[in-house]
Amino acid sequence: MNSGGEPERDDTGLPPVDIEIPDDARELDRDVQAYHRELRAERRRMRRGRLHGSLAREGVVLPVLACCLILALIAGTLLTIFTATSDQYLSRVPGNGTSPGGPRTGGSAVSSSAASRPAVSRPATGKPSASAPASGGPSSATAPASRSRAAGSGASASAMAPSPVVVPTGRPLPAGTLTLTANHNPVPLHGLSESVLVLVPPGCRCGAAVRWLAVIGSSRDVPTYLVGTPQTIGEVEQLHSRLRASLRTAVAVALDKRSVLASYYPVRGLTAVLVAARLDLGQSAAYSQNLSAKDDPAPLVQVLSS
Repeated sequence: MNSGGEPERDDTGLPPVDIEIPDDARELDRDVQAYHRELRAERRRMRRGRLHGSLAREGVVLPVLACCLILALIAGTLLTIFTATSDQYLSRVPGNGTSPGGPRTGGSAVSSSAASRPAVSRPATGKPSASAPASGGPSSATAPASRSRAAGSGASASAMAPSPVVVPTGRPLPAGTLTLTANHNPVPLHGLSESVLVLVPPGCRCGAAVRWLAVIGSSRDVPTYLVGTPQTIGEVEQLHSRLRASLRTAVAVALDKRSVLASYYPVRGLTAVLVAARLDLGQSAAYSQNLSAKDDPAPLVQVLSS
């Protein structure tokens, strides 16, 4: 602007303005205060905008997450309660195999095992009965059926009756010969009287059970044989060598070259064939499977004493 107050020519193209410069800066206090008020109002609007925007974006997500967490907690609590109550109910149901007083071994198992055993006929006279021959094995026509019946009765008795289960066959030992490893003397099976034949399966690891059977046989003064096949005779001799000296003299090691006993009797675990000989019945054999040193020797002793 010129000194006369008239606007001069402006080459920038902006509209002409009048600029007033105050003599005292305190005259601008009201303008400065108004300017600061506008700045504070603008900052407040920006803060409200940020707060409202965040609530608008997360206003649906947060309630959904909270509802899912509450539902998960309720479902977990109900599932825990239902599981606990169902287990208590099942434990009280009769016939489920367990009860608060302990495992059931009722009379049903004993009656089933007794029903599965084949009957042994005892004639009034002193002669052997025709149904139980005094010498010789079962005939070729009845041997397979008798073996299958014996295996079936043994499996059912082992599943239901307490251990050990002794299954009487009512028949003599099969025709065959064992060979003693000490002196290579043959031992005919039909010539055995009261004795215990211990059939050792492969990989038995049953030293304690073998020692337990040896003690039973020696206490009853009954000959005891550890019988092995050509595949297991080495393991049988090792088990025999681990017995104490008094038992080693009472127990003999025998080789069943043709596996006659293993094919005639079902061998499951350590199996003992108990041979009893009476004047009225002749030779009669029974067997017991899966024997261990924790079993009750009374059933075995009863068969040997009958």
